Amino acid sequence: MATRRLYYDDSFLKEFSARVLSCRPRATAASAATKAPSWEVILDQTAFYPTSGGQPYDLGKLGGAGVLEVCDRDEEIVHLADRPVEVGEVRGCIDWARRFDHMQQHTGQHLLSAMFQKHFDLPTVSFHLGAELCTIDVRGKEPSEEDLERAERAANEMIFEDRSVSVRYGTAEELLRLGVRKEVDREGVLRAIEIDGVELQPCGGTHVRSTGQIGMILVRRCSKIRQDWRVEFVCGGRAEKTARRDVQLLREAAEKLQCAPEDVASSAGRALAERDANFKKIHALLERLGEAEAAIALPSAAAGADGLRIVSQAFEDVPAEYLGFFGTAIAKTEKTVALLGLAGRGDLLLAQHPSSGKDMNAVLKQVFEKFGGKGGGTRDFARGKLVDPSQVGNALALAREKLSGA
Repeated sequence: MATRRLYYDDSFLKEFSARVLSCRPRATAASAATKAPSWEVILDQTAFYPTSGGQPYDLGKLGGAGVLEVCDRDEEIVHLADRPVEVGEVRGCIDWARRFDHMQQHTGQHLLSAMFQKHFDLPTVSFHLGAELCTIDVRGKEPSEEDLERAERAANEMIFEDRSVSVRYGTAEELLRLGVRKEVDREGVLRAIEIDGVELQPCGGTHVRSTGQIGMILVRRCSKIRQDWRVEFVCGGRAEKTARRDVQLLREAAEKLQCAPEDVASSAGRALAERDANFKKIHALLERLGEAEAAIALPSAAAGADGLRIVSQAFEDVPAEYLGFFGTAIAKTEKTVALLGLAGRGDLLLAQHPSSGKDMNAVLKQVFEKFGGKGGGTRDFARGKLVDPSQVGNALALAREKLSGA
């Protein structure tokens, strides 16, 4: 039996009466939100909106049971409740704050999509109403910052004019004659949402009664998604919260940069330039320090019977990249191997002069077989990281043993 959808004709219906046709335990959870035991409740009619068309489901109460999720199954709407609901009459209550938020976002999406279509010939190909942000994917040329601002301004002008939003019913042919924005290939009577003088769009979702109830639209950004452009936006109460959060973040950034809010971008640019310059200086100093300390360490490394000299050292409180500078400097000398580690972090680096004739990558693998870790490299240069950083000393001792034994 098809469930009568009360929200089709009245999205502002907060409470309703219905007859429970069936209630049975659900064998498996439908989603992460319903991992706890739940019951499938079928009503003869409902004001609860099921997930559909990019809009999430409603929450609320059925008698004393909490509604965890609502889904559309064939012609029936299934309410997942947190406890059984007796067959018979029941009173339903919608979580109105959540419903009205979704109505603001969805009607705002219709309006914004109409503006992108009208002014830039960018049709909307998908819509998602998230918990915090909404997105539409538009197809065509990339919208510029000026395009995004113009679409936002045009949509907000329609909001300030407080145009009526109404429901229309008709066949696909009838809606086409009325100027529907997106044609649909479906038979029978269709439901459409009309924004007075703006657009007519087939839709089964819940909407406000006038554009003024959207509050305002705030377009956040645009990014490339496969062949389309994803526009991120928020409406109504979400726009207010987002704008307030943005102002707070801007003020905090200005305080940290010790500048006026309007100078944050330029101050951040200078800070990044200084950071990059300092990074290059530190990089050069680390390289010079590595070469100097390698020159000091080499004379103390005695040659073995095969003429091989091994410099083994575990460093503390140095950047991981320093191992590369020190090891490279050591490996410039013939018949020399560097076995290096970083205590407290577990980084390992094995390097050799090609004349040493060993295989650093093979030795590193042998170390990881015993102590665990991940990494690799070539015969002359290999690096990785131990699972247990406290084993750096033992790992270097084993690497030295493998080289001596070989």
